[in-house]
Amino acid sequence: MEHHADLIVLGAGQSGLATAALAPRHGFARTLVLEAADQAGGAWPRYYDSLTLFSPARYSSLPGMRFPGDGDRYPTRDEVVAYLRAYARRLDADIRTSTTVTSVLPRDGAWTVRAEDGAAFTARAVVAATGAFRSPYTPDVPGREEFAGQWLHAAGYRSPEPFTGGRVVVVGGGNSAIQIAAELGAVAETTLVSRRPIGWTRQRPLGRDIHWWLLRTGFDIAPLSRILEKAPVSVLDDGRYRTALEAHGVQRREMFARLTPDGVVWADGTKEPVDTIIWATGYRLAFPYLDGSGALDADGRPRHRGGIATVPGLGFVGIEFQRSFSSNTLRGVGRDAAHVLSRLSRSR
Repeated sequence: MEHHADLIVLGAGQSGLATAALAPRHGFARTLVLEAADQAGGAWPRYYDSLTLFSPARYSSLPGMRFPGDGDRYPTRDEVVAYLRAYARRLDADIRTSTTVTSVLPRDGAWTVRAEDGAAFTARAVVAATGAFRSPYTPDVPGREEFAGQWLHAAGYRSPEPFTGGRVVVVGGGNSAIQIAAELGAVAETTLVSRRPIGWTRQRPLGRDIHWWLLRTGFDIAPLSRILEKAPVSVLDDGRYRTALEAHGVQRREMFARLTPDGVVWADGTKEPVDTIIWATGYRLAFPYLDGSGALDADGRPRHRGGIATVPGLGFVGIEFQRSFSSNTLRGVGRDAAHVLSRLSRSR
């Protein structure tokens, strides 16, 4: 038996929930949200315990619901999870959790969505809002197969306690790498590795949070934000993380040349034993359920323009720099969702 909806949204993270919230404004009366996890919240519940947003609460809201509490504070992971789940409860949408989608294919001018449990759903329009954090990326470095220590992506890191007393290398130059290295430095001999020097950006220049400046200068939205897309990675810091790195003796080094069974070989040829390597090296877009739909290129990347797929009736929300600097953030997904829904509603 097939279940029909006007719009099917894949994923109940920030992107999917924002899309479902705005759907009625664009003529989608019956919205179905399919989520693989047992609760709404997307990837947020799986992030490390100490994660803190780099945007204040006042710049971290989805459409129609203010992030609670002091607008100038920086919310924690658990606060974001609680906010997203409260947001989901308010939606006029059918949210089905524990539903893993296996295929999304066009059929007779509509879309057929099939789940792992055999359930089938149809809709005239589908929005894929799951791809940004599905596939953790680690580079293929020489000696990878030889290394006998612990190897994990930041997606699998939760807290520093399991690494107490060990030798840890954190690879990456972004916010997550800095946060993880800063707290690991207190309990383990920690080295931060990146291909270029860490770029630091003040969190509150001239007494205002950087997000205030981004909005008022226009760099937060297209087309000016495209300038930031090509800028080197920079870490937002109010001083606490830089201070923690220095206090704990966390050294930054150039990327190692190769791995050995018990450690790394640095660029100058010296060897050093390492117990654990943590890769804070981001994610790659992954939409495996769209295989065969015509919406992906040969490398599995979505074919789209501003979130509008090249295949009619399909959209994407939550892709980094999809339309602006803030596209894959709590404050930015609503704008992109509105744009995609507007285009999809006109094409029905």
